[in-house]
Formats: sequence, structure tokens, C-alpha cells
Amino acid sequence: MRFYYSWRASADAKKEVYASPTTAMDLKLNQRETEGIRILDLHGRLVIGESEAMLRTEISALASVKAVNVILNLEGVTGIDDDGLGALVFCWARIASSGGALKLLSRTRLHLSLMVVTKLATVFEFFRNEQDAVDSFFPDRVVRPYDILEFVEEQEKRPAPDHPK
Repeated sequence: MRFYYSWRASADAKKEVYASPTTAMDLKLNQRETEGIRILDLHGRLVIGESEAMLRTEISALASVKAVNVILNLEGVTGIDDDGLGALVFCWARIASSGGALKLLSRTRLHLSLMVVTKLATVFEFFRNEQDAVDSFFPDRVVRPYDILEFVEEQEKRPAPDHPK
């Protein structure tokens, strides 16, 4: 059985277009650097096939050249299947085995929900602000990662959606 999670960004979500040097059928990936931290901006669907393979290849290449402090920006990701989740875990493990750290960036509620449901919130450090994610790599900077527990408590306070009968 395959799982697939999909969503659309809200109208007020930050919209940016990146010139992407790496493109798969379902995913575009743009690599940039801020204060020595590699940031991979992902746009599209992270699903079985070319897109998850492309991400794994990119992370392996970064790990091999010791560029091991990486932020995956999931803002533009519109869908993730179980192979996409596997690719995220692979990326985390590959960077960690190279002595670095991989952190996730997204303000999308459904990305957060997915991390909670799959229990990956216990593996990844998650940030909702890019500067906080960058600052988290520097021990002299005070940064508070996004508290997933706050997110879960907020969701529990929300009224259940009405379903048509």
C-alpha cells in the first residue's frame, strides 16, 4: 500500500520562483548558500522515482565534499509519498554520518502534521523561519526551534471539521 500526502499552499503563502539548476519530472531543486550553510529549496512533489532519487543524489554529493550543514526548505513541496519520506530520512542519516546536521524549514501546517503523524518530528529539527534555521548551526546564537508540541496542542484546540453526511 502506498501513501501520498498532498496539499496546496494558502493564498497568503510566500510565493517565490527559483531558477533551478536541477529538475526532475515532479521536483525542482535549487541550491544556495547562506553564511556557509547549504539551503536546498524544493518545489513540486517529493515522490517515488526521479524526484526522490534526485534529492538523495544531491545530498550524497554534498556529504562527499563535506558540505554537511544543510537546510531542506520544504516551502514549495506540494506532495510527499512514503518514498519521499524515506528520502528525507536518508538525507538526515547521510548528512549525520558525515558529521553534519540536516534541518527542515517550512511554515506549512500540513508539513508539520505529516511530521507529527509519521513521528519524524522526533528525528528532525524543524524551523518556520529561515534565519532561525541558519542561526541554529552557530552555537553562539540563541535560537528556539519550532516546538512541535505547541503545534499538536494547537491542533487539539481547533474544532473538528464538519463532514457532510
